[in-house]
Amino acid sequence: MADFSSIDPFTGFVIAFLLLAIVLVFMGVKTVPQGTEFTVERFGKYVKTLKPGLHLIVPFIDRVSHQLNMRERVLDVPSQEVITKDNAMVTVDGVVFFQIIDAAMSAYEVNDMEYAILNLTMTNIRTVMGSMDLDELLSKRDKINSQLLTVVDDATDPWGVKVTRIEIKDITPPRDLVDAMARQMKAERDKRANVLEAEGFRQAAILKAEGEKQSAILEAEGRREAAYRDAEAREREGEAEAKVTSVMSDAIAEGNVQAVNYFVAQKYVDALQTIGSARNQKVILMPMEATGILGSLAGVAELAKDAFGKGGGSTPTQGPWEKE
Repeated sequence: MADFSSIDPFTGFVIAFLLLAIVLVFMGVKTVPQGTEFTVERFGKYVKTLKPGLHLIVPFIDRVSHQLNMRERVLDVPSQEVITKDNAMVTVDGVVFFQIIDAAMSAYEVNDMEYAILNLTMTNIRTVMGSMDLDELLSKRDKINSQLLTVVDDATDPWGVKVTRIEIKDITPPRDLVDAMARQMKAERDKRANVLEAEGFRQAAILKAEGEKQSAILEAEGRREAAYRDAEAREREGEAEAKVTSVMSDAIAEGNVQAVNYFVAQKYVDALQTIGSARNQKVILMPMEATGILGSLAGVAELAKDAFGKGGGSTPTQGPWEKE
């Protein structure tokens, strides 16, 4: 065991001084990690903020009062019940993203900063969401987040804190309200389907009416064209009949009896053809003189003989049926 009684007093003083110097150096040298800042107090009063790196302070006079995390942090907002403008109760929770900008203000302007930010956020959630209807609450989360961010960031600015984002995670209405909303949504969809179906029937009816209109127009144009053609045919037939009548009149005026016989025989034949082609006629009684018909046919024969006689240059012979 070492015997300290033999140590010279001066040597002991030097050793004690060296030990004290080493202790003072260790107490005065401060290393600040990246992302962190230290506040320094001198005799209980704030004097400076130590940034990341190596720093020297006066031992026993200066001391580090707060070590603050300067990185962005996330704070969970617990669920709470909110009554909306239309008296619907919903359960809401969220998250807050914040960052300390000024270490001194954050250390000395507010006590328990995270607890203060949490309560401030919860209070403003009730204020902002309580001024909205339920439908607006469920459909406009971006608007809610924006309003909350503006209000909370302005309120925390004196604390040296920057609120970067506030997000509403979940909005849960009561079960009976969810069922009512589901029924309302189904009714809206049924209504939309009925409207679309009625619109389809309306369009189909319009298209059908347009088609019938076009069909009637085309049919009318067809009837008009057919009537025009029939009138034109009757006109041509009338012209032909007029010409035949004129020729017959000329022949009668010249005393040609065969022409009259031909005309009458033609009418006989046409009448017989009409009677024979009738559907409701099975038996035909003809109370007419056969000699009249034969005489008419004789007239036809005479016309034929005259025509062939003129063509061949020979004189026609008188038939046994002709009258003198």
